[in-house]
Parts: sequence; structure tokens; C-alpha cells
Amino acid sequence: MEGINVLKIDKQKAGEKFQELIEIVEKLRGPDGCPWDKEQTHKSLLPYFLEETYEVIESVDHEDWNTLKEELGDIMLHVVLQSQISTEEKRFSIEESLEEITKKLVRRHPHVFGDKNADKPFTAKQNWEVAKHKEKKRESRLDGVPVILPALTRAQRLQEKASYTGFDWDKVEQVWDKVHEEIMELKEAQTVGTKDHIEEEIGDVIFAIVNLGRFLKISSEDALRNTNKKFTDRFSYIEKTLESQGKSIDDATLDEMEALWNEKKLKDKK
Repeated sequence: MEGINVLKIDKQKAGEKFQELIEIVEKLRGPDGCPWDKEQTHKSLLPYFLEETYEVIESVDHEDWNTLKEELGDIMLHVVLQSQISTEEKRFSIEESLEEITKKLVRRHPHVFGDKNADKPFTAKQNWEVAKHKEKKRESRLDGVPVILPALTRAQRLQEKASYTGFDWDKVEQVWDKVHEEIMELKEAQTVGTKDHIEEEIGDVIFAIVNLGRFLKISSEDALRNTNKKFTDRFSYIEKTLESQGKSIDDATLDEMEALWNEKKLKDKK
């Protein structure tokens, strides 16, 4: 577009840098390499990979693009390390992984590389889900959502998968009705139900809220993570303010703490 400088990837340089990373990892895993790198396995690397993934999320949340640049490099290191281990154990090579993903992207974007139409993001994702279901020969359209995912994220992914089949509300008002219905059922369970029944209804309320967030194009996982941070910041403000006044939070009254909470809340809004 005229007047706009678009940053483009230097494919040749990127390829050279990626090759350099592969060669460095090969050396780290080689006979004269690093003892720590040499002893790693597919499984032993997983906790570090998960940590790096959350650091990527955190850098995006903070809009810290320099840190994001670094963290994406760390993710690529893990991809190459895992691939190197597979190569050494004669399972597969990184070339095969790259070939798999390029073929998959072409195959699952028939509206870009084929003759299918998809003028909306929903239709494009719908095409992807249909193709994936057929390729994997799955029994249910809900299959493939890892059980190990955080519960809020998994709830949203299950709802999305159901939505791509047409199992969804038409209007946001219907979603709100469902939220209110589940809240009323929870209140009833809290009055007359057992603990198990109350737990079930709390789950239903949370699931309905996740559905509302999905309908409004909001990630409930992101929303709750931000709220956790907000709560932590405001509670910390209470502690530090009381400490500056020579008081302990254990000796403060609820009214004092609530006043400081509202004070921080007002500052946040400004």
C-alpha cells in the first residue's frame, strides 16, 4: 500500500539463520557438546517448553515486543532440539516436520489454494475443521481437544468445534438467557442441593460464561488471567499502603482494606 512501509521477511536470511540454529543444536548434542543438552529427551524438555510458551503469552499480554522476539527464538530452539532428538533416534527429521506443515496448510486452505470460497474467518475455520476431521478419521467433531489444556481454554475450544457444525446460538440474547438460567439453577442448588450438585452447577455457570465470552470474541482464559493480575495489583497496593502507614494487613479492618481497594481501583480507571 502506498505510503506504508511493510516489513517483509528476508527469506534467504531467515533460511540461513535457521540452518545456523540447526547446526548449533547438532553441535550441542554432539560428542564434544554440552552435557546438559546431550542428556535431554523429548519428555525432559516438556516443562521448559511449557514455561517458554507461557513467557510468550506474558510478553504479548504486556505488549513487550522485544521480549516476544526473544521468547519466539526460545520456542524455535525447542522445536529444533525436539527434532534433533528425533533425528538421532531415527524417528523423523525436521525436514519431514516442515513438509508435513506446509502440505497441511495448503490442504486445509482450499479457499486460498483451491476452488472453495471463504469470505469470512468463521467459514475459513469451518473448512479447516471439516478437513481435519476427515483426515484424522475421528468419531466425534469434539475429538482432538487435549484434556490437559487449561479448563477455560478447553471449554472454549469445545464450544468452537461444536459451533462449526452449526450447533450454536443465533443471537447473544440467547446466550445471556442461558447464563441467567444457569445462575438461577446454581442459587437453587446452593439452597437445597448437595455439594456435588452445587459443584456441577458452578461448572455450568462457568461454561455458560465462557460461551458468552466466545460469542463476544473474547478469550475467557485471557480475561481471567488479566483479572488475576488486576486482583494481585490491587491487593499488593493494600499491603504496601498499610505498611507505609506502619500497619500490618493482619491488624487492618475490612473497611480499611476496602477503602484502599477502591482507592487503587479509582487510580486504575484514571
